[in-house]
Formats: sequence, C-alpha cells, structure tokens
Amino acid sequence: MTLRVISGKAKGRKLKSVPGDTTRPVMDRVKEALFNILADDVVDSNWWDLFGGTGAIGIEAISRGAAFVRFTDLNRAPIETIKENVEHCGFTKQTEIRRGDAFSMLASKADKQFEYIYIAPPQYKEMWLNALRLVDDNLEWLTEDGMVIVQIDPAEYMEIELKNLIEGEQRKYGSTLLVFYDLK
Repeated sequence: MTLRVISGKAKGRKLKSVPGDTTRPVMDRVKEALFNILADDVVDSNWWDLFGGTGAIGIEAISRGAAFVRFTDLNRAPIETIKENVEHCGFTKQTEIRRGDAFSMLASKADKQFEYIYIAPPQYKEMWLNALRLVDDNLEWLTEDGMVIVQIDPAEYMEIELKNLIEGEQRKYGSTLLVFYDLK
C-alpha cells in the first residue's frame, strides 16, 4: 500500500512506511473521511498523534492547515519514519516528535493543550481504553472544545464509562472504526 498525503499543502507527497509489521497504516479513505468530518475545524488546530506510526494522520492535519502536531511513539523505527516523513513534507517547524510511553506522557502534567488527540494504538491490547481513560482523568491536555478521536478495529470497540468525555459518533470503514469523544 502506498502511503501519501491526500490533500492540502503537501498533497501527493509519498510517505515512508515503518519497516516491519508493527504498525498498521491508515487507509486513504479513512483519512479522507476523518478530515471531511472535521472540515475547516482543522485549520489552526493543535494535534497530538499519540501512537504516531508513520505520522500520516498528523502530517495530513498540517497539510490541511493545522498549526502544530506533536507525534509520539514508543519505538525507534516509527520515530525515525515520522522524522523522515515530516522533513520530506517540509513540516519540521510545525511539529514536535517525542519518543516515549504514551501512557506515562498522558498521566503527566500537561505542557500544552490540543484540540485533537488522535489515539490509534497497536490493536487488540485494549491500549485505546487505557489512553482514553488517561485523557478523561487529565483533561488539561484538551482545549475546552477539544476532542479525542480513537481509531480501532470494530471488534475492539466497547462502551466505556467516562467522567468527563462522552462518545459523540462512530464511523466504520471496513476493518477500521473511528470513535469521536467530546467533553461533556
């Protein structure tokens, strides 16, 4: 599967994949649908691409007008891939790339607020639930109109009781489910 930026300033730029099979790149139609849903709200927004992988979601956000994206991933290969993809698209100044444990970062004191936190972790390990609960417990990461977007396999989905976030809508595209959580 060829990864590419599908719209905006870097439209058509090819993105490198992470070597091996540790990441699952997002399909173009899922990216297209996500950014159609968010539409103009992406412009001037701040994103945290929590399990960065190739960086495709965050790079697409910047290409479509986002002001800033923080990419994080635990492993070296995705971090190196994100750095290469960000540089290739010319977005180095609008990004921050951190290697580390997503759960530790989410549990720590917020150093920035984001309109969007994108959670697309390795599948079938309930990592999305843990990350979502940590955001729910530490709302300082989100702006007052912030949103958490979870990308998982539909088989992983379960309803979850949260104190501060509420499930908005779900969109299913084949073996990918996007779930949107807003502040209550």
